[in-house]
Amino acid sequence: MAFFLFVTPAHSRIYEEPNWSERHPIPITGRKNIYSIDDTDEWAEVVRKGRIHALVYPVEVTGMLVPYQALENFFESKPSNPIHRFFQKIAGKIAGFYSLQDMYSWVGVHEYPVDDSNEIPFPDGHRPSYPMGVSLIDTHDGLGLSFSCATCHSANLFGQKVLGLTNRLPKANDFFVLGTKAVKLMPKSLFKAISNADSGELNMYKRLRRNSRRVGATKPLNNSLDTSLAQVALSLAKRKRDSWASRSTVREKFPRSERLRHHRADSKPAPWWNVKYKNRFLLDGSVVSGNPIFTNFLWNEIGRGADLGEIDNWLYENQEKVQELTAAVFATEAPRATEFFDESHFDLAKAKRGQSIYIALCSRCHGTYKKAWERDDAQSLSTLDAIETTAVHYNENTLVIDVGTDLSRALGMQTLGPELNRLEISKNNNTLVRPQNGYVPPPLVGIWARWPYLHNNSIPSLCALLTRSEDRPKAYYFGESISKEEDFDFECNGYPSGEGTPRSWIDKKSVFSTQKESLSNSGHDLKIFLEKNGSEKLTRAEKLDLIHFLQTL
Repeated sequence: MAFFLFVTPAHSRIYEEPNWSERHPIPITGRKNIYSIDDTDEWAEVVRKGRIHALVYPVEVTGMLVPYQALENFFESKPSNPIHRFFQKIAGKIAGFYSLQDMYSWVGVHEYPVDDSNEIPFPDGHRPSYPMGVSLIDTHDGLGLSFSCATCHSANLFGQKVLGLTNRLPKANDFFVLGTKAVKLMPKSLFKAISNADSGELNMYKRLRRNSRRVGATKPLNNSLDTSLAQVALSLAKRKRDSWASRSTVREKFPRSERLRHHRADSKPAPWWNVKYKNRFLLDGSVVSGNPIFTNFLWNEIGRGADLGEIDNWLYENQEKVQELTAAVFATEAPRATEFFDESHFDLAKAKRGQSIYIALCSRCHGTYKKAWERDDAQSLSTLDAIETTAVHYNENTLVIDVGTDLSRALGMQTLGPELNRLEISKNNNTLVRPQNGYVPPPLVGIWARWPYLHNNSIPSLCALLTRSEDRPKAYYFGESISKEEDFDFECNGYPSGEGTPRSWIDKKSVFSTQKESLSNSGHDLKIFLEKNGSEKLTRAEKLDLIHFLQTL
């Protein structure tokens, strides 16, 4: 087993790496404390630092850094230079950015909470003026702007910021598409003229332009989805096919043929709290060996045009940061519905009926959940205490099952997997990808907060999920979860529909269409909620009982 040296100002520790193999059975209660750190205070500090890395990207040698001060000069100043004024107007009309705050809002990042906390700590001890995910990295060439894990893995849930929850409206991929086009069209001399960049910032911009030529960015089919799978594959197609995916000026102009250039494999960013229960990772379970957080760093940097030798050296020299982020992700807990809805929303008898249905229909794939109402002293508990989940019993070995859902995401890994496996950086970190024929049936902890459903967001609510696939909505409107009353259907658990759809969503034309390639909402019904002959197993009342039980997980 590997050992990493962890260094802090106060102490040094060597943490043994866990067994990352798919053949290593996971305790049915999961691996929340992934490094088995006995000292409670020490573990809490490691997790806190990891959450800061999630909020502020720690890779100083990342492939794409935008000169921050120059960018601020461009957007925030009132220039006398007519060229600068002209491009400010052009940027505003084309991209809709008239300020840095406009840009952050467009990307979809969320403001920090008002108060510092263990769940979302302030990076420098004070509340940043910029949103979560925005990363200002100090380099020898000046301050560079990048985006961190929190860009896609944090959300505003009815006014509460949740780190590790899927961002429902991420535009990180769109930002790469827009950014690489802008950089390609803007030579260094023009950049200097419109931003007053100094020599260091011009060096940073030169590196940004060089690396952007290796970025194969593509827009997702819907702005609620992420297209990192395609971005990684298309970026690798712009490099040599050697073990370090070296730079090739020829390939940058004439990329290799790649299936994901035309085959769409868009998916949602997954929530973090499920990883503690698994020994295969990603939505399709295709990462079967190696630390899954390493996969995040590798994919990020391939998609940012980085030199993989530099990234490999960074990983070796910063193993403590990798461990800290890993500890934070595995320690993430799902938000409970009872944190957002009062006791009047919960019916103990209804939840108990739903549990019986769940055990009969769902538990084989999704695990079982011990409830406080099963305790000997349950009679003395309030409803909110009684519905608490006291233990999660998930499969010791992570399942991958084809239940008829759209296979585009899983099929997309068939060509990308071998390309990742041949890389020396993957071998150095014992990372192995094995394409799968299906998806992982995840633990259902926090399932209430994870709408819309399926890997491709094609189902707006649990009511729709429990409907035969041909009768599910062909399209739906979507938006942020700001108001519990207007933006959420509690009974069906998900996006409101029909007359309940918020007017602002309709005005913005925020529509998800399941008729597009790779966005099918089929599957997960026959032999699950439907009999072999296609008849319904559950009445509407039974479906609502099941949904109510799921809301207590």
